[in-house]
Amino acid sequence: MLKVFQHDDTDADVLADLLEEINELYEASEQYLMELEATPDDTELLRSLFRSVHTIKGDLGLVNFTPMLPILQRVEDLLDLLRKGEIRYSHTMSDLVLLSLDRVKNFVENCIREGNTSYDEELLGLVERQITKIKPNNSDQHEKLLHDCVLLLNPKLDFQAEMAEPSDSTEPSVDPVQPDNSAPVKAQTPVSAPVVDNTGSPTVFFNELGFTKPLTPQQESDLRFFREIMVPVEQRSRYWEGRCDRVAKLALLLNRLAKSPVDETQLAVACYVHDFGMAFMPLELLYKIEPLEQLEFNLLRSHVFKSAKLLEHLSEWNEARRIVMQHHERLDGTGYPMGLKEKDICEGAKLLAIVDTFDAMTHPRNHDANRPISKKQAVIEINKICEGQLCPKWMKVFNSAMAKLLQRA
Repeated sequence: MLKVFQHDDTDADVLADLLEEINELYEASEQYLMELEATPDDTELLRSLFRSVHTIKGDLGLVNFTPMLPILQRVEDLLDLLRKGEIRYSHTMSDLVLLSLDRVKNFVENCIREGNTSYDEELLGLVERQITKIKPNNSDQHEKLLHDCVLLLNPKLDFQAEMAEPSDSTEPSVDPVQPDNSAPVKAQTPVSAPVVDNTGSPTVFFNELGFTKPLTPQQESDLRFFREIMVPVEQRSRYWEGRCDRVAKLALLLNRLAKSPVDETQLAVACYVHDFGMAFMPLELLYKIEPLEQLEFNLLRSHVFKSAKLLEHLSEWNEARRIVMQHHERLDGTGYPMGLKEKDICEGAKLLAIVDTFDAMTHPRNHDANRPISKKQAVIEINKICEGQLCPKWMKVFNSAMAKLLQRA
């Protein structure tokens, strides 16, 4: 049942300061949760997350924003068990903390802006009661209880159902997995530096990519060619503009951080042409919102072959072609087009799969009203779905890089 809360005549400056601090603490909590995906046993991170939630609760108590205090108390109790080592961190727990803080943040923002706001007292009570059931001695029930809490706060986040059903995505960077038994890998997104417009100077932009060795004239000419032919391809969808530049920039950064195990020019070419084949997909397929039919899945997956075909007779770019062919493969063999497993997938393809996924998550998609999500949330989401799908070695590089990049953002 919805209730209406109206705050008292608290000084406007006090409320403005409150909102500013809550926003800062919310962003800090996002950062801690993102870093916990990589180091879930980091006691200092756990303490910092606990302190952030505790401070938010204290701030709301000072201005008598009482409706949100009980759920914050329950979340604080949960984090207290976590920092004491009495329960284990999980991806679902991260979702619960973020969703709870989202509720609190929205409540405060609406109340300050309008002078009052509505809230679902019954639903919050259900969440609070579910959280209190999580005890050190019932660890086998924790994931189910956390999952129930998450669904109460946001029914759209039924990730168990998501992982059991085929993806209906029609975007190039989304993995439309097999409709029968393969687990979908969610869409993707970018990172570090500002987006560079496709009309900018290629030479200047290639310098920004940070190649560790000078490009030969032929390499620069080829790379310029591949970048330029992607301009009309990206124009076929309002969501694609600048995507290749973003993917190339992040992929090359991660490769450098890993001591460049992948040839950087081969990787750069692969980043530019990996979705070239999407240019030959029917527009009605690219913009379709409804679930895809089997024939449509097959057609969409064929973009990999069409992309690789561009490099077929360019022997100097054989490794780039291999990366393009394999970037939708998954470690457990559920990817496409060949169903390769981890040992048969090249390093460049493993890296591109992560970057591709990150870029899709952080940019709009016509088929997904929940996109884009923030870069920090995308890091958390990718870590939730990476097991059996994305390379653990490259995920460590990705997590480390994103923690530093987003901390500076």
